[in-house]
Amino acid sequence: MNDAIFEQIKSSLKFDAQGLIPSIIQDRKTKQVLTLCYMNEISLRATLETGYIHLFRRSQNKLMKKGETSGHTQAVREFRPDCEGKSLLFVIDQNVAGCHKGYFSCYFERIKDDASREVTDPLVFDPKKVY
Repeated sequence: MNDAIFEQIKSSLKFDAQGLIPSIIQDRKTKQVLTLCYMNEISLRATLETGYIHLFRRSQNKLMKKGETSGHTQAVREFRPDCEGKSLLFVIDQNVAGCHKGYFSCYFERIKDDASREVTDPLVFDPKKVY
């Protein structure tokens, strides 16, 4: 991606005061939302240039390619900003699973009426063997 195209895309987006923009990751086949992450300018550019999700890990203050440890990469198929440029949606093809806890999606639990949690999705891999 050349600089002019990236600058045109970037200028239509609204990054927050920390230079981040929320990014929703959705599986193309199942339409499931897999996670919400944050991107900065560097991770967005890396994502658009490589075709694989890169994100900014706020907890570690670093750039990371999704799947760099596990191999569970996310290949970008569509890139969609919201109507105000305040968030992004990436429609991806998921390799294995999107959640580091072993589930396909990070949204594998539901909160019941009594505030207890219920796991609704099957475990896809054993995180102890991967991490």
